[in-house]
Amino acid sequence: MINTIVEFIKKELTGWKKTEIIGISFIFAIIIINAFVLNDSKIAIISAFCGMMYTIIAGKGKISCYLFGLMGSGFYSYLAFKNGLYGNVALYMGYYIPMQICGIFQWKKHLKKETNEIFKTKLSAKERISILLVSSVLCAISIFILYYIEDTHPVIDGIVTSLSLAGMYLTVKRCIEQWIVWGAVNLLSLIMWILVIITGVKVYSTALMWFVYLILAVYFYIEWNKELSTKNI
Repeated sequence: MINTIVEFIKKELTGWKKTEIIGISFIFAIIIINAFVLNDSKIAIISAFCGMMYTIIAGKGKISCYLFGLMGSGFYSYLAFKNGLYGNVALYMGYYIPMQICGIFQWKKHLKKETNEIFKTKLSAKERISILLVSSVLCAISIFILYYIEDTHPVIDGIVTSLSLAGMYLTVKRCIEQWIVWGAVNLLSLIMWILVIITGVKVYSTALMWFVYLILAVYFYIEWNKELSTKNI
């Protein structure tokens, strides 16, 4: 049992580039400095840490990302509830957490033995159109519901909620298109939390988290595209 755990940890730590390690160190240094200088919310700091770890490890295609994802989802849900972002609460509690559990079992079936990284895929043109249509319908429904329950930012929250449903689905399916969707989600979420900060709420780490997510979405799209292009040659 112990040997299995040790072997799993070794594989999870392999395949990292020096630039990625430096980038991770820089990100967490900013979070720590931000926590002390701006006296940020402890929940926001923990949520940001778990969320960034999830995104970075998921970008590497390592199944251990879901451990951080589950923890981060719990803390973020609490933070969103306190700030009246009910669409985000429903999204994380009702969808992200169940899908992350599902992702553990799905990714386990598609791991490379040497590195413990997933085999990456991409959607067909027909699948892309289907997801776009479904996401558009869900977007309209979400905005209507959030207006009705007096969400503080119904339009942005509704769009983020709908796109996130597609993003998590694509993550579990190991599709490169997830990074395009996450890029849009991250940009809108960054705007949404900046608006929360403007009202006087100290959640700087959360805004920083979404900014870093945006950068990571671009980075991992490029990296996954390189791998898929090489595979198709």
